[in-house]
Amino acid sequence: MFALMKLMPEKQWIKKIVELEKASKKSSKKKVEKALVEAVKKNIPERKFGVLLSGGVDSCLIALLCQQAGANFVCYTVGMEYSPDIAWAKAFAKRFKMHIKVREFKTLDEVEKQFRKAKKALKHVDILSVGVGAVLLSAIELGKKDKVKDFFTGLGSEEIFAGYHHHEETDDPHAECWKRLKSCWKRDLRRDYAIANATKVNLLAPFLDENLIKEAMGISIKRKISKKEKKIILREIAQDLGLPKKYAWRSKKAAQYGSWFDKAMMKLARSKGYEFKQTYLDKL
Repeated sequence: MFALMKLMPEKQWIKKIVELEKASKKSSKKKVEKALVEAVKKNIPERKFGVLLSGGVDSCLIALLCQQAGANFVCYTVGMEYSPDIAWAKAFAKRFKMHIKVREFKTLDEVEKQFRKAKKALKHVDILSVGVGAVLLSAIELGKKDKVKDFFTGLGSEEIFAGYHHHEETDDPHAECWKRLKSCWKRDLRRDYAIANATKVNLLAPFLDENLIKEAMGISIKRKISKKEKKIILREIAQDLGLPKKYAWRSKKAAQYGSWFDKAMMKLARSKGYEFKQTYLDKL
């Protein structure tokens, strides 16, 4: 079980990824699919757990695999009122008759409280960390009302399936995948660990399962990215496993954008007379 409550040191993380890179060999779509299903299954806790659902391919596929495994879980979704992630997550949960709980923020004051709490939990205060951290924190708080202490997250999918814009812009997208896997400790793991630690919960990250990383990184980059699409092979696998096309191929923005938390941060900054979001966060 990959629980972020037990975050390894950065050097150890990088060493592990380097070892996986050295041992990497050619894989197949079938092997990736098998590794993905197994990664989700082996992370399923015995007690009731949560799936952090945004309506994108990663979280929808995790939820679908948990349902197919007969697991006891609830989907948790947060965002500003009328935000796209809430609309997509609700529609998905309804389509598959999943239990979903939603937290819609209607005022900037409500969101500012979450930014403040996220900032307190984080040692590094930047726009990305506080924006994503506040979304994560809000969903966890929703789950904790149900006494849920374990939450599935899609962390790692962008790295192993070439989901970032950087993958389109670089001359070597495959090398970029490995590079971003190594740097995700500093960019994502320590942030999510800090939030998990502050709220005393476990985050389950099947996309960071060693075997899945190995198999996914053994796939040709041409199967992952084109001029029009990113994460191609994952979307194909998701469809093969029963995810409807519109969810499998949804063009998804990062959590802080799909929830409209980033918009809220900009509005809060302007309302306090700051030109930049970072200045607002520094003064918060």
